[in-house]
Amino acid sequence: MKYYIGIDLGGTNIVAGVVNEEYEIVATAKVKTNLPRPAEEICADMAAIAVQATENAGLTMADIESVGVGTPGIANSQTGVVEYSNNLGFINLPMAELIGEKLGKPVYVENDANAAAYGEFVAGAAKGAKNAVCITLGTGVGGGIIIDSKIYSGSNFAGAEIGHTVIEVDGPQCTCGRKGCFEVFSSATGLIRMTKEAMEENKDSAMWEMMKEDGYRVSGRLAFNAMRAGDKTAKEVVDKYIKYLAAGITNTINTFQPDVLCIGGGVCNEGDPLLLPLKELVRKEIYTKNSEKNTEIVIAKLGNDAGIIGAAFLGLSKH
Repeated sequence: MKYYIGIDLGGTNIVAGVVNEEYEIVATAKVKTNLPRPAEEICADMAAIAVQATENAGLTMADIESVGVGTPGIANSQTGVVEYSNNLGFINLPMAELIGEKLGKPVYVENDANAAAYGEFVAGAAKGAKNAVCITLGTGVGGGIIIDSKIYSGSNFAGAEIGHTVIEVDGPQCTCGRKGCFEVFSSATGLIRMTKEAMEENKDSAMWEMMKEDGYRVSGRLAFNAMRAGDKTAKEVVDKYIKYLAAGITNTINTFQPDVLCIGGGVCNEGDPLLLPLKELVRKEIYTKNSEKNTEIVIAKLGNDAGIIGAAFLGLSKH
């Protein structure tokens, strides 16, 4: 049996997992990212938890074929350098080299959304596809594109920023500097913003009462929960959210025509109340509505494991 290590570097936690050739996570280890601090310390911690995860699996580094890292930001997968990561404060960080020196193994580096998309492609919702797009609806909207079974990252390793395509010119401000981005509407952050706006306009909405039960916090679930309870304002929020999400997904399908488009992130836990109206809207709007074969829209399967599994097999994605 062959074993690989995948490391998922996040703003809060660093998680390493030992993955076997059947795409199963055998053991993991975790440490806090503890930002801000020097990049070299973070790389040292990634190497240390890779060793810890290996020990937890009852193995040694001699049993490991290669190590892969999914990192936020622009990761040059050819040189192993993270050219820029605004949240982590990395500029031209030779990540693969720093980790490789400590572990004595080949180390591959990729953008975290691309790594998660690759995980879904090799072992999850997009398994068996040749061309796939994965969209993660989280704090932002992350994208990963697989073309001919390979990660597509563009000429400068910054491809697949699907979240920063504009859906509404002069719409709400996005953190990237543009206005009306797909991310502004379809991220969990966007859903929460639209929920708050609707509540301010409708003080008699049941969402005010339901919010109290959730510790006076407006969550991404609130509008869906209140809609199920029959609240009209909440239904309007959900309909609006799905309308924008369908627009962004339709744009993506019209551009790439993948075999499979999978969506992930907490909001996808809503299941059919999200997926059924979404699929119906996309079916009406896509350019290929009269074609025999169309993109299948599915919910991502691997959750937080996608980044670890995808990172673990980055070495194989290069061949």
